[in-house]
Amino acid sequence: MQKIVVMGVSGSGKSTLGVALAHALGATFIDADDLHPAENVAHMAAGRALTDAMRWPWLDRCADAMAQAGDVVLACSALRRAYRDRLRAGVAGLRLVHIEATPDLTAARMADRAGHFMPTTLLDSQFATLEPPDGTEAPIISDPALPVAEQVADILTKLREV
Repeated sequence: MQKIVVMGVSGSGKSTLGVALAHALGATFIDADDLHPAENVAHMAAGRALTDAMRWPWLDRCADAMAQAGDVVLACSALRRAYRDRLRAGVAGLRLVHIEATPDLTAARMADRAGHFMPTTLLDSQFATLEPPDGTEAPIISDPALPVAEQVADILTKLREV
């Protein structure tokens, strides 16, 4: 069973890559943004970063959704190790795909994105919070400068290697 989190800062391409990867795997796609309570969305829309106390119930909701699904790809920022550990606690066999995006690329993508609650003013806090996964988490690294189809092909190859 495939349980995959596509992680990275806002604007890195998590949803786009996640949808394409889920399609390639025949898996369910879940966008963690859709699981935020209204209070979290309003907080971020007002330009304020979430606190950990606000994140824990949301991460638990994400883990529950993944655990209840069969093969699943979740697009979720999962910026800190503690957040990823929280997801792992509820999802056996979880794999990480880390989109290693640059601040310039994500800022450009966010500026082009319409209708999303995350303002570009929070991008600096996203990069400040980011704890890239290390080798102990066995992440698959994805380059968002590549076309999505190439990223998916690379991820599928790496998933088969394990």
